[in-house]
Amino acid sequence: MKLSNQSEVPVYTISGSNTARPLPEWLARRRKRSLKNDPEYANRVELLQDFEFEEASQCIRVSEDGDWVMSTGTYKPQIHTHYLPQLSLSWARHTDALNTTFILLSSDYSKSLHLQSDRSLQFHTPSGCHYTTRLPRYGRDLIYDRQSTEALVPSVGVNREGMGEVFRLNLELGRYMRSFEIDVGGDDFTSSGGGTLQGGINTGAVNTAAIAEESHNLLAFGTTIGTVELWDPRAKGRAGILLPPTHTGPDDPRSEITALEFHQSGLTLGTGSSNGLIHLYDLRSPVPLLKKDQGYGFPIHTLKFLQPTTSTREQTMDPKIMSADKKIIKLWDPRDGTPWTSVEPAADLNSVAWCKDSGMILTANEGRQQHAFFIPQLGPAPRWCSFLDNLVEEMAEDPNDPNSFNTGQTGSIYDNYKFLTVPQLRNLNLDHLIGRTNLLRPYMHGYFVAQRLYDEARLISNPYIWEEERAKRVKDKIDKERESRIRGKKKAAVKVNKKLAEKLLAVQEKNERRQAQRVLKHGGDEDMVDAPATEEKSDKGLLGDSRFANLFEDEDFAVDETSREFQLLNPSTVPDQPERKPRGLTAVEQEAVDDVPNSSDESDSASEEEYTKPKEPKNTKISTSSYKRTSNKSNPKMEISSSTGTASSRDRSFGSRAVNMKAKERPRRGGGSIVGEKEFTFTPQGKTKNTQRKAAMEQDHTSSTAFKAKERRSASGNTFRKM
Repeated sequence: MKLSNQSEVPVYTISGSNTARPLPEWLARRRKRSLKNDPEYANRVELLQDFEFEEASQCIRVSEDGDWVMSTGTYKPQIHTHYLPQLSLSWARHTDALNTTFILLSSDYSKSLHLQSDRSLQFHTPSGCHYTTRLPRYGRDLIYDRQSTEALVPSVGVNREGMGEVFRLNLELGRYMRSFEIDVGGDDFTSSGGGTLQGGINTGAVNTAAIAEESHNLLAFGTTIGTVELWDPRAKGRAGILLPPTHTGPDDPRSEITALEFHQSGLTLGTGSSNGLIHLYDLRSPVPLLKKDQGYGFPIHTLKFLQPTTSTREQTMDPKIMSADKKIIKLWDPRDGTPWTSVEPAADLNSVAWCKDSGMILTANEGRQQHAFFIPQLGPAPRWCSFLDNLVEEMAEDPNDPNSFNTGQTGSIYDNYKFLTVPQLRNLNLDHLIGRTNLLRPYMHGYFVAQRLYDEARLISNPYIWEEERAKRVKDKIDKERESRIRGKKKAAVKVNKKLAEKLLAVQEKNERRQAQRVLKHGGDEDMVDAPATEEKSDKGLLGDSRFANLFEDEDFAVDETSREFQLLNPSTVPDQPERKPRGLTAVEQEAVDDVPNSSDESDSASEEEYTKPKEPKNTKISTSSYKRTSNKSNPKMEISSSTGTASSRDRSFGSRAVNMKAKERPRRGGGSIVGEKEFTFTPQGKTKNTQRKAAMEQDHTSSTAFKAKERRSASGNTFRKM
């Protein structure tokens, strides 16, 4: 987008060329590589697809529902219809002759009536040209009276009585009715072709027509002699006539009426002349209320009262008039003629259309591309291109963008202003200033009020506002300091996924603690009192979001951490294991405990507590210094994993257990002792001779074999053999 002007009201060119004649196709293809460095080409916006004609566009209309745009152009003569919600061309259709003007008979594009340059009227439907009829003379304009279902066609030339005619084609009956006879000054017999049926070069004609459709339904016809005749369609007669204003000099050329438009109220009529002058009339007075010069002296072809469709918008919006000739589009105030903004494209303009209740203006012009202009202060972007509002805001905030609108270009237009709606103005008793001072600037659904005026009105309406503001800031400071205090752990009151909820609460609490530390770091009594009060931002996360309420309430959303799918997605997460019950003693361990004296009497309760007590982690690291400091060199113990849970005070060494076992002797089996209860003592001896050593070894061998023979059972089944 490009900023078209640098006035107080910016105008953005959405589509269209800066030159009157675009480059040929073959030359544009050669320059495509160099266009990548062109900022205008890089920042272009393709608002509508194929919004162009091969040579030029003639007329453009926007449908009543705001979803369709129909335009005609050449060459070859054709009709284009765009569907705005899809920003694309819906269909294109060629015609036999160049289109002069057309109107839409329905709220969309489905029924349209086209005035062709070959003296024909064509009815078009979505399927094609429905019907074509011929006119007696060439037509200049086309309007439609919904009350009588008549298409009115102002024409060129005069009839046999020397009066101009407005043909009436009744669409309900399907035939021409008696024409309206308008005084156009007669025929010109001095020029070539004068007096003929079609008239000469300077022959009088009815140039344009308008209808007050929303009020009294009067018809207005503008003529080549500068008069405007008002007709009542019910009486089929002339209701009044507006004479042209007095010429300033005798040599002034004759000014023709080329544009007419009724106000929504029906009391104000705007006329545009061929010399670029615009007059506003009150129908109750023949003297014009206002005279406005377009500036270039070209005929006015478009005159439009920019009236919103809603009453609320009408109350908050200043009245404006859009007037256009072939060089410039001007928007100005109808009360005093003050210019508001203007658009001056490079190509000549043929027709201008305004999208209702928006700031979008579409044009038909002499050039390949049709233009689209966006004025943010006139209204928001239409709903089919609402993204333009965000683009304009981004451009205005970018200081490096050469096409951005800078407030420094126009002075302090909206500096130190505050936006207020109409109810807020009533609360401050400022509603009586609407339309009487520049301190209230209308914008959209409210007004920009000067900050100084707003502060004074606010102080007058509430004298204690300073004390309230100071108390509010002190309260905000105290609340921020409370954030730094130690808070108890929050509990997640949820039905399912409690572990996930606690995790989210922990993250939220961590963020709050970090915010509290930041507040304390930058805090201070004086600073916090004088600092502006900041709005608290409540961020409850997923737990406070209604969209995720079922995640913590509905059992169907419960996460099963023991499932295989969860473990595959979260391999590092260890699911919660159920608590294990304390393991009891095995039979071997219980027998070993019973062998120890006094273990069943005094130590039963202690052993149970020791077995049920959880193990404490042992320090398995051994250092050299700690090993040297250890004075008790206890004999090595032999333990099993199942007996490690016994009390540490119990002596489990082999020597001590052997001493204790003497008090409790078990009967020997076969005259020998049970394996595992015999004590062996090794006494060191000096060197002996070989003979003594051999004798000792033989003695040991005989004793061992005797022991084995005595302990071994006989394999024979006869038990009385050894008796």
